[in-house]
Amino acid sequence: MGVRRLASIWPVAAAVVAAGTVAALALAGSSTTATPSPAQSFQEALHGVVKAVSPSVVLIETSSGLGSGVVFDGDGNVVTNAHVVGSAKTFTVIASTGKQYSAKLVGSFPPDDLAVIKVSGANLKPAVFGDSAKLQVGDITLAIGNPLGLQSSVTDGIVSARRSAVAEGNGYTIPSMIQTSAAINPGNSGGALADINGRVIGIPTLAARDPSLGGAAPGIGFAIPSNLVKDIAGQLVKHGKVIDSHRAYLGVRVGETNGDGVYVGEVESGTPAAKAGLRAGDVIVSVAGKPTPTMTDLSAVLARLKPGETVSVVVRRQSGKRLTLHVTLGTLPSP
Repeated sequence: MGVRRLASIWPVAAAVVAAGTVAALALAGSSTTATPSPAQSFQEALHGVVKAVSPSVVLIETSSGLGSGVVFDGDGNVVTNAHVVGSAKTFTVIASTGKQYSAKLVGSFPPDDLAVIKVSGANLKPAVFGDSAKLQVGDITLAIGNPLGLQSSVTDGIVSARRSAVAEGNGYTIPSMIQTSAAINPGNSGGALADINGRVIGIPTLAARDPSLGGAAPGIGFAIPSNLVKDIAGQLVKHGKVIDSHRAYLGVRVGETNGDGVYVGEVESGTPAAKAGLRAGDVIVSVAGKPTPTMTDLSAVLARLKPGETVSVVVRRQSGKRLTLHVTLGTLPSP
């Protein structure tokens, strides 16, 4: 009898367990559908950024190469890097849809590596520019551009740091930069660095180089902050040139001395340097207490200073005598 009772109970128990399993699976399925996991939500957010920003990123062709640009406004103005446009005056712009348009140079400002070109006869989608002053280290970033001509490529990373006075390697120093781990490859220059909300918070400009490897340093890229982009690009659109660069200016043409200071080849008439008594043939040893052994060092020091500041400039005369001059800095004019 005991055996028969157990035998009769087992199928019932199995049925209950099976029913419970089906119910649990059904609940799990409905829960997954109703409430996406954090990973799914994050992935959907990335999809949203790409869909929002990619239509505003274009490929720029010049006679000397390729680069990227971001649609700045509804009038067809596109902001990019000055090194992308180079000396060109006309361009071919390819939208994310594949359509090609002609474009002309509006203006360029190499000290901040920014330029604006204007596309004719296109209905391009302007990007939404964010407030780069609110960025925090660790914020998610997506770089959207056309590396090696591969249109609408996307790489991801974070804001790694906020940097000041980053040398571009062309004699200019950008006063502030966003360092990101999102890969910045050749052709990404001038494209968009976007945040998780689909706002452009920077324009990628360069990747750090590792001297020991002789190439780009992986995971170290730099972008010009959106607030600087909006300011300079806005001036280029309105005036065709930069009226107020917010950059300190001495007014000298300089050269290298193998790390022993910056040689003054010419002092421009009426400039802050001329008024303070700098002469052609002087060697600038320091500015505002900061050593200036090379032109890059001088550029970096000036990038941290503001027009109107009075600073000490130590020079070495051709006789070997050292003098300390006091210079009230001017505003760097548009080239």
